[in-house]
Amino acid sequence: MDGSSLFKVVFVLSIVNLTVVHGQGTRVGFYSSTCSEAESIVKSTVTSHVNSDSSLAAGLLRMHFHDCFVQGCDASVLVSGSATERTALQNLGLRGYEVIDDAKTKLEATCPGVVSCADILALAARDSVVLSGGLSWQVPTGRRDGHVSQASDVANNLLSPTDSLDVQKQRFASKGLNTQDLVTLVGGHTIGTTLCQLFSNRLYNFTANGGADPSIDSSFLPQLQTLCPQNSGASNRVALDNGSQNKFDNSYYANLRNGRGILQSDQALWNDPSTKIFVQRYLGLRGLLGLTFNVEFGRSMVKMSNIGVKTGSDGEIRKICSAFN
Repeated sequence: MDGSSLFKVVFVLSIVNLTVVHGQGTRVGFYSSTCSEAESIVKSTVTSHVNSDSSLAAGLLRMHFHDCFVQGCDASVLVSGSATERTALQNLGLRGYEVIDDAKTKLEATCPGVVSCADILALAARDSVVLSGGLSWQVPTGRRDGHVSQASDVANNLLSPTDSLDVQKQRFASKGLNTQDLVTLVGGHTIGTTLCQLFSNRLYNFTANGGADPSIDSSFLPQLQTLCPQNSGASNRVALDNGSQNKFDNSYYANLRNGRGILQSDQALWNDPSTKIFVQRYLGLRGLLGLTFNVEFGRSMVKMSNIGVKTGSDGEIRKICSAFN
């Protein structure tokens, strides 16, 4: 494929990606008349932070997932305080709060009381993907911030690294997301790292005879065991996409195919026909250089970012993202 043809494919797929149903009262360009600089302020803020620390891109993307799957996309994960979502065990590793706070401070100085923290987080997630080499998509905005943030709501909504595929499907279906959305959105693991303690169970005494998880590539196993020594190193971090942890591409799916998925829940996507078909689609014909995955990721992100959104007179526009008004 020559440069001209590749440009045409990128352009066409990008345009197709924008023809999505937003729904639930959000729309592209919501702030065009009330705070025309909103998206550019968020983008410049995210760019500045990610340029200083590239790992923040994965942190911001992950934070948006964790927000939307609990109480909907209403910035409830950003609230500080006793027993808020932020304090739940599943959220202790989230990073990037300072980026959202910085963007909010700048927006309040420019357009006070206009842009919600929930929208800042949705925009920051998109900008993080683009800064990591992924395609852009239009983010529908107009969300308002929620009034509830409880740690007790987290465990029953977020996925666990040891969840079976059936449980993963059920969790996604409960949010209005289908099997393709599951395979696509989990592809966000193409950037970022995870703790050894979340998958080291696969490395030692996984089978009845004391062996490792047989779905792990035998040539990859020693590398993981070195990174995550038995009975130690629980807090060591390992790239979720071996060899490409800072680049948003489809190599994550190649790793699943090769038995190099890190989390048990990730590798399960290759081991079941209902999800394997989508993994293969994102790899087929080299995944059109990853474009198929990139376009579908944008579509699924728009769907996810509309889970349980509060609009109109619902919710509030927080003055500070870490505290209710």
